[in-house]
Amino acid sequence: MNPQPEGQNEIETAARLVNMSANMSESSGTSDAPSTAPHGRRSKVWEHFEQELVFVGDVPKAVCKYCAMKLTCNRNSGTSSLLSHISESCRLIGAEVRSRFLATLKKKSTDVGFVFDRKRSRQLMTKFCIHAEIPFKKFDDPYFEDWMDSMQPTFKVVGRHTVRSDCILTHDEMKDQLKLELQSLDSRICLTSDMWTSVQKLGYMCVTAHYIDANFVLKKKIISFKVVKYPHTKEAIEEALSRCLTEWGIKRKLFTITLDNAANNTGAVNNFLETQDHGLMLEGVDFHVRCCAHILNIVAQDGTQHIDVSVEKIRDLFRHVNSSGGRIQAFNTLATNKGLPEKTGLFLDIKTRWNSTFQMLVEAIKYRGVLNSYASENGEVTLNAKEWTNAEVICDFLKAFEEATNAVSADRKPTSQHFLHMVLCIRNALRDPQWKVNEGMHKLAISMGSKFDKYWNETKLNAALVIATVLDPRKKEDYLEFFFEKYCENYAESEKAMDGVSKSMKSYYQLYEEKVKRSSEYLVSREASINVGSPVLGKRKLEEEFARYRSRRRNFQPRSELDAYLEENFIESENFEILTWWKLNAEKYPVLSAMARDFLAVPLSTVSSESAFSCGGRILGDTRASLKPHALEALVCGKDWLIKVPSNEVQDQKSSDNELVQ
Repeated sequence: MNPQPEGQNEIETAARLVNMSANMSESSGTSDAPSTAPHGRRSKVWEHFEQELVFVGDVPKAVCKYCAMKLTCNRNSGTSSLLSHISESCRLIGAEVRSRFLATLKKKSTDVGFVFDRKRSRQLMTKFCIHAEIPFKKFDDPYFEDWMDSMQPTFKVVGRHTVRSDCILTHDEMKDQLKLELQSLDSRICLTSDMWTSVQKLGYMCVTAHYIDANFVLKKKIISFKVVKYPHTKEAIEEALSRCLTEWGIKRKLFTITLDNAANNTGAVNNFLETQDHGLMLEGVDFHVRCCAHILNIVAQDGTQHIDVSVEKIRDLFRHVNSSGGRIQAFNTLATNKGLPEKTGLFLDIKTRWNSTFQMLVEAIKYRGVLNSYASENGEVTLNAKEWTNAEVICDFLKAFEEATNAVSADRKPTSQHFLHMVLCIRNALRDPQWKVNEGMHKLAISMGSKFDKYWNETKLNAALVIATVLDPRKKEDYLEFFFEKYCENYAESEKAMDGVSKSMKSYYQLYEEKVKRSSEYLVSREASINVGSPVLGKRKLEEEFARYRSRRRNFQPRSELDAYLEENFIESENFEILTWWKLNAEKYPVLSAMARDFLAVPLSTVSSESAFSCGGRILGDTRASLKPHALEALVCGKDWLIKVPSNEVQDQKSSDNELVQ
């Protein structure tokens, strides 16, 4: 035998492997899994049809393995009918089998022309880390690298320090884009702010910007989540706020700021108005908006001090049931017999949180029969019929506060136009005699009413929120007259309140009219600079001059845009969206639509800033207590900026647009 040249054996072995791989690919359509498809048929759909074709006349037919239906398959028809049958038509195929088949189709369609981009993949991983609140140490887990390697071996897995740096870099890039957006806004910005203490015992101040963009979309963005040194005096809060506004370059673009009723917040606002070059409208007379959710909480807390004895009995009974697993089991047996769902534990309230008392009462009334039976069988004190009636009255009374709190806590839709209606509902509930069924309820209503009047009498209503009601085309001035007639003690006070709102409305309107006029003049001058000598432009100038001349000749005072809006009748649609209405009528009412973008952006509560603390508490938990303040701000703000609007909300908005257009 002649000796083989060096390396010849390796070459022949490699050639055999290539041939084997090619043959396997031809027979199965894939290199890593066998297939039951007939020879030469690569499509996965053949796995669901008999291997042997049948002929009907001269036409070859494929037979479905599940329903035995015969489908034409030749070179002209291809496999499209087979694919459609397995993916949609066949009624006997199993759901799991069909799902697996559909998954192979999706995978095939995404694999076509796919080119792996390492940079983009790493950027998306960073955004996922921020949005899903993934701890950095998870990226050092050895199985994470194995997982990535199984999907894309060329992807380079990085460690926790690099991921943290990537997150901060991503935050900085998004911040630059958002800063440019805020600085280029042609509308004003409303703020909310609140304080929070972390597990590190550091005080953080969250500042959230609310604004309506040129497409009349309400946006909410956290723009600051920074440490504020103790003590949190009015000077410290004012300095932190001023630093934030300077950093973002939006100090002279503000409209309002919504804060809770702490004394240091009020002092900080007064300091800001006195010492800062703020550029606020009407010298900031309506700049400070008091958090409605906080006021509702204060009012309700003041009243629940006079809570009825029936609530105490329910609380004691709940506490007894929750004290052991055996008692919960006995309670659930009774609940099942009465057709009610079982409970892992009854909702026991916290005395300092009125809304938890409301939730406890809701659950108690639902399980009233079960609680009575349980108390009788176990020798516990139960409620009599009168006490259950009192509990129901208190529950209904607190429900008004629960609904109002939920209404003012929204931050994805405008809420300012609902302010007057919410205030009127609460005031009527406090003064309605039907609630005062006993001495306890009488004291509760009087106590709440006194606290309510402290914050929301007719002289302490923020004019910006009142004007927002006028900018609701379903209400306008009619609702103001209705409101003040019910709210004020006599006709003179009602007239005085209406005059005050009218003056404020006209003052704001004049400012916005000048703003729109300047904007229009800028556009005309820009057009003139582009079209110098244009005969069309010259014609337009003559037409404008003639219009002014005719106006002077006839001494005609045209009706203002505000008057036209107030006099116009509005037909309310079923799915009315106030921002959509203003978007569609922006050309008709340019001044008022500019006002609407600012007044309807005013948030009624600080809930949007408070929600950031929940996020901060999850990110900065006991397992991540060493996270630096700068990294925490990057993660909290970054997650807020990465939140996507659900597709159903986008679809609802489009449907609303179409309905109003029609």
